[in-house]
Amino acid sequence: MGGHNSDQDTRDPGGRASGSGIPVGLLIAAVIALLTAAGVGTRYYLYGDLDAIHCLFSVFFSINLLICYWEMCLFFRRDYIEARAEHWRKWRRETGRTPAVEFLVTRVPPNRILSPTFWADVWATYSMIDSAYEERSSFGFTADIGNGFVTPVPTLVLYAGYTVEVVPPMVAGIVGAMLFWQWVYVSSLYWVSFFVTRSQARITRRELYIYVVALNSIWVLIPLLGLYVSVRLILDGTYGVLGY
Repeated sequence: MGGHNSDQDTRDPGGRASGSGIPVGLLIAAVIALLTAAGVGTRYYLYGDLDAIHCLFSVFFSINLLICYWEMCLFFRRDYIEARAEHWRKWRRETGRTPAVEFLVTRVPPNRILSPTFWADVWATYSMIDSAYEERSSFGFTADIGNGFVTPVPTLVLYAGYTVEVVPPMVAGIVGAMLFWQWVYVSSLYWVSFFVTRSQARITRRELYIYVVALNSIWVLIPLLGLYVSVRLILDGTYGVLGY
């Protein structure tokens, strides 16, 4: 299960996919844009208006759904990730460049867009920032796998509830309070685990601020707003906080 028997790697030593394809960064942006447009567009079509908080959570939920797929790939391709991490480590020593940036400009062929092996490089390149993703006993590894398998359903429930009110406001509030709190708590603990193990000593200050502080801040700050929205949904008994 942890290998990649039927999905062979076709990249050259530099990490780029062979042949033509779509740049990874562009594909990621397109997927998030399409998932976001589904919520924002549906609301505008049904109600004829837009709301800033709803738009923000449409983007956030869309990002989480994409990351959940990557986190499933982390579980199913865990052996392969260890091998690729070593490849990227050697590549970084030889080139002096950042593997994460190199991966974003990699071209993914259309027939590999859903390939778990291809997307395993998300974690192999991030292992240059935090080696915890090569260690199955680490907090980061376990927390991300948990997020990948547990949060897609409640994320979809909240996305649908915020967009077309398919569940009562109190139900959305309760689900949201549980989901957003675990994001705040787990993301905060991730920071603690990162600094307690002195992982920051192995990376540059720029990498620390971009990949650890800035990116993980999203999973603390937006869920904090989500907790406020959830409390309002429970107390108000309406979706008024989302502009309805």
